[in-house]
Amino acid sequence: MGWHRELLIGFDLETTGTDPCEARIVTAAVIEVKDGAVLGYRQWLADPGVPIPEEAIAVHGVTNERATAEGEPADRVADALAEILVGYWRTGVPVVAYNATFDLTLLSAELARHGLPSLRERLAGVDPAPVVDPYTIDRSVDRYRRGKRNLEAVCTEYGVPLDAAHDASADALAAALLARAIGERHAKVAQLGVAELHRRQVEWYAESAADFQNFLRRKGNPDAVIDTVWPMRITSPSGV
Repeated sequence: MGWHRELLIGFDLETTGTDPCEARIVTAAVIEVKDGAVLGYRQWLADPGVPIPEEAIAVHGVTNERATAEGEPADRVADALAEILVGYWRTGVPVVAYNATFDLTLLSAELARHGLPSLRERLAGVDPAPVVDPYTIDRSVDRYRRGKRNLEAVCTEYGVPLDAAHDASADALAAALLARAIGERHAKVAQLGVAELHRRQVEWYAESAADFQNFLRRKGNPDAVIDTVWPMRITSPSGV
């Protein structure tokens, strides 16, 4: 049957910015999908504790006023997300996140910022796994395809609907459906067990990052450094 037709957990964050070590959670979603069917979902609105920049509001539409009035405290949201994701990982269910290094690194930074147990601590010293990252997989299996590799573009490539980009629930669902679609198109990926797929993505991401670093250095930036770690980087979060 293949992992792509089994239970997948879509996960997405919308945030205050683009640096996962500095940005804060604004909205979050976790959605259960099996063979394309939605089984259930949870979503959160957080009060990030810092002003949401106008450029971020323009992306996800959540204003400072709404976040302050309706949002849960950021530490509660981060703790709830961590517990839910860890629960799936403990039973071997894959968490699907598009460009997982951003979302998981940011969540890790939020946990550290608020003095909460890390994902690794909650998993008794084991790194979070299995993770499925359609961004990383697509770049490996179709590396020479031209064009953008953002969620909207890759959903279009695989015929996956995305009606409300930058809405956490819509993006989490799209990520899970995209993982399924990639498995349908690429049998060699579908045939891997999720543990082996996780391991392969570690390698694929590192290879792609090293290639990009070499490209930047050839183009005149000899000091360029691209982080090769997937799916979660070591964080040094800013204070609350």
